[in-house]
Amino acid sequence: MGKLKGFLEIERQKPPSRPVEERLRDWQEVYLLHPTPDLQAQGARCMDCGIPFCHQGCPLGNLIPDWNDLTYRAKWREAIDRLHKTNNFPEWTGRLCPAPCEGSCVLAIDDESVTIKAIELSTVERAFEEGWITPEPPESRTGRSVAVVGSGPAGLAAADQLNRAGHTVTVYEKSDRIGGLLRYGIPEFKMEKRFLNRRLDIIRAEGVRFRTGVNIGVDLPAQQLRNEHDAVVLAGGAGWPRDLKVPGRDLGGIHFAMDFLTQQNHICEGDSVPADQFISAEGKRVVIIGGGDTGADCLGTVHRQGALSVAQFELLPRPPEVRSEENPWPTWPNIFRVSAAHEEGGDRVYAVSTQRFSGNAEGRVTALHAHKVNMRRTNGRPTFEPVPDSEFEMPVDLVLLAMGFLGPDRPGMLEELGVKLTPRGNVWRDEKWMTSVPGVFTAGDMQRGQSLIVWAIAEGRSAARGVDAFLMGTSDLPAPL
Repeated sequence: MGKLKGFLEIERQKPPSRPVEERLRDWQEVYLLHPTPDLQAQGARCMDCGIPFCHQGCPLGNLIPDWNDLTYRAKWREAIDRLHKTNNFPEWTGRLCPAPCEGSCVLAIDDESVTIKAIELSTVERAFEEGWITPEPPESRTGRSVAVVGSGPAGLAAADQLNRAGHTVTVYEKSDRIGGLLRYGIPEFKMEKRFLNRRLDIIRAEGVRFRTGVNIGVDLPAQQLRNEHDAVVLAGGAGWPRDLKVPGRDLGGIHFAMDFLTQQNHICEGDSVPADQFISAEGKRVVIIGGGDTGADCLGTVHRQGALSVAQFELLPRPPEVRSEENPWPTWPNIFRVSAAHEEGGDRVYAVSTQRFSGNAEGRVTALHAHKVNMRRTNGRPTFEPVPDSEFEMPVDLVLLAMGFLGPDRPGMLEELGVKLTPRGNVWRDEKWMTSVPGVFTAGDMQRGQSLIVWAIAEGRSAARGVDAFLMGTSDLPAPL
């Protein structure tokens, strides 16, 4: 545990952040690391709770009380070793994970939880600064070859683990750079890509091979991939966006959120975008449809592009400030949250349903038509009823659709392989993480549906164990799931 009675004496301290007026002028990260004394004080709040429910909240099974205590005692080297036992990439989860572990913290029953996420990030950044994280190639090779399709967190975790087991691993990525959503979905202000590149350099030095610009099932037949490798891991994500099928959807100026975010990330990488294809919010009235993390990513991006105004629409009602009786600890707290992007401005509009768009003679959107809704639950499922006389019209120049994803893209690789799908349209797998096609495994959003980075890494690690056992008959690789 941390300091005896530390949780009674020390209050939770939010990580410091750059001033809004400063960060809106660039694409650098918003949050800063805690000064060392403050960080140790936060670690001291971890209590001797007997059963650490933070383990239950973390899909990776991170040894959270251990490294909280080591942080408090300034045992930094031991702390990073504990982190790496369960998490390949704590510098990514420390920036991007919504921290379900904090929602399950015992202290959160009637107080604010331990700042687990901030401690994790500061620990791994100190380790990089001290030079403790260096390439560690396997001592020998098994002679077995594995292809990993997709270079997001699930694919990279699987590749990293399989390489440690001594297999020869090649990661195939359809984009021009490695990283998946970490590269082109996450804005620079949430994670600067230098932190992605830093870890990729280590993985590459350890022997993992990367092939970019290869769309399996399009550029390279999936069967050829199976012929060239002893096993295949499908970790291509859930890239099929949910659309808004209402009148006027085909007007110019209405775009999927991921198209918008990907383009801006290309620009931040130094790539050029043709003027006639550039989706810019500069000087425009923007509406973002979708109140989740992707919508918030769009919000922060349009702020930096210089939007004239921006509103973020959400179909669901505004969450409560504190847990409701139907949402008890240690489940994930469904409460009202303010992200860094929300601190920067914009209107949040809840319980609203968009009915149609209208446009001008040039075919571009000029107005959004919507009404307010009341949510009801029927047999546990939500339904939405229009509020009488609540219709309204909003002038708009740019609409971004951030309503989530329906699952993986079907055409190409999945159709060619003929893998079985679940009723929800995700790739089916058995308890060993193998699909219906022998020797072909899956992990991450492709089999789970749209989810969190921490789930992706956990599933990548678990699938790697399944692959290793398939190839070698048994496996010593750890698996959290």
